[in-house]
Amino acid sequence: VLHERKYTEYSRVILALTAIGRDPSKVAGYNLLTPLGDFEKTIWQGLNGPIWALIALDCGAYDIPQCADGEEQTTREGLVAEILSYQCSDGGWALMGDESDVDMTAMALTSLAPYQEETDVKAAVDAALTYLSDAQQADGGFMSWGESNSESCAQVIVALTALGIDPASDERFLKDGASPLDGLCAFACEGGGFRHSDEQMESDGMATEQGFYALVAYDRFRQGQTRLFDMTDIEVK
Repeated sequence: VLHERKYTEYSRVILALTAIGRDPSKVAGYNLLTPLGDFEKTIWQGLNGPIWALIALDCGAYDIPQCADGEEQTTREGLVAEILSYQCSDGGWALMGDESDVDMTAMALTSLAPYQEETDVKAAVDAALTYLSDAQQADGGFMSWGESNSESCAQVIVALTALGIDPASDERFLKDGASPLDGLCAFACEGGGFRHSDEQMESDGMATEQGFYALVAYDRFRQGQTRLFDMTDIEVK
């Protein structure tokens, strides 16, 4: 049991195991995919639940385990519908309330990327892209919780590349010639790493982690490889 209520813990470990080529259904006799078969528990913690469950299940194109008797079966269709139900009136997504947040919007788009050809998903994606374009700052960056920061830039880069959009050249995301990549790299620290905001002078662990995987996402996009969280090109044992 990784957590009694927050099932994003399972999604997180599934992603990590898949990334190193290990089968999350065979971990010391445990199948770590099994908890995600219970729809109600998977979505209990709010929007992050279905977003990361969908990303985790799709990272290795995993079958969803059968839920136990008395539980509601998780399906990909159900997870997509749950995510869409959270979309705000301005086109984005929010952790709470109806005022969209750049980070949550980008993460929702990342999870929906494999389903963007579906009519309802495409409409939601188009509205969210308009929201993100409008939210972009003149320097190419983004704000979240009232502060311009590197992590918001990183999440947008991951989302755009997942959707097949070039963050360096798409006109919707060029402001005075500056792209989300310019916004992110403005936070690069001398000697390595990224800082969270302009108020910080030294690199930050979370900002560095997200900054580098955003650059990996863009590199994979440029190389014509699978999107960041699509690890079906990895042999899982």
